[in-house]
Amino acid sequence: MPAPLTLYLAAPRGFCAGVDRAIRIVEMALEKWGAPVYVRHEIVHNRFVVDGLRAKGAVFVEDLDECPADRPVIFSAHGVPKAVPAEAERRHMLYVDATCPLVSKVHLEAERHHAEGLQMVMIGHAGHPEVIGTMGQLPEGEVLLVETVADVAHLRPRDPDRLAFITQTTLSVDDTAEIVRALVARFPSIRVPRREDICYATTNRQEAVKAMAPLVEAILVIGAPNSSNSQRLVEVGRKAGCANSQLVQRAADIDWAALAGLATIGITAGASAPDVLVAEVVAAFRSRYDVTERTIETARENVEFKVPRILRETVA
Repeated sequence: MPAPLTLYLAAPRGFCAGVDRAIRIVEMALEKWGAPVYVRHEIVHNRFVVDGLRAKGAVFVEDLDECPADRPVIFSAHGVPKAVPAEAERRHMLYVDATCPLVSKVHLEAERHHAEGLQMVMIGHAGHPEVIGTMGQLPEGEVLLVETVADVAHLRPRDPDRLAFITQTTLSVDDTAEIVRALVARFPSIRVPRREDICYATTNRQEAVKAMAPLVEAILVIGAPNSSNSQRLVEVGRKAGCANSQLVQRAADIDWAALAGLATIGITAGASAPDVLVAEVVAAFRSRYDVTERTIETARENVEFKVPRILRETVA
């Protein structure tokens, strides 16, 4: 007789509107122009999604130099520095920008502040494609990066009274709030965003994990190791009281020995993880346990972003 197990499923979880849009852009580009279509960087940070698109004819590269000039190229959902589309135009390449509209909003915000003569402080993770893309919207030295509260003390801005801050969209809400408090304490006149830069999907998924953490003995976050929002969900789970919170890419990665004897397990998925991987994980548990499912719902999402006009017109 299988042991009883209660699985708590977080809602919302998985794909956000920006990820869904980016994947549709690649699929529609393949439909319109045929294979191959080139994609600069992983369209979203999930191997299952990337492999699926590769099988349909997408070619993933890290640099425009790897793209032939006569094939379309798509920029990933994370955004790119301004120099990238400029180079594509110089080479007369056909390109489609799949940058998430909420990331583009941060780009526009940075440009607006820059036009007003303000220097930017960006809260984010060094080396992440979104951070590289956002910092690359402005000239060198115009965006100062901070990753931690400790970094704030070492900032040396041009003029402490002429600053604004922006954030990566996939950060921990609570950790970012601490850094913001430190920034405001050190630079009281710093300009704050009109609206929160951390996106609705990141916030909602973290809130669901916080609600779930006290109810379970372990949390599995389905997502990729290079997915910032998925890694943050693991951290949020631990800070919210579930020390045994871990990242798995899919069912084959589950460490069953580490979960032996548990009666309650929570499952969520990062914003770039498809629901088919959640179903796969649930099925793996059902094959081993007598499973009861419960849903922890903290928000409902109905956001949808249009794909670029060049794809809407032709594929329609």
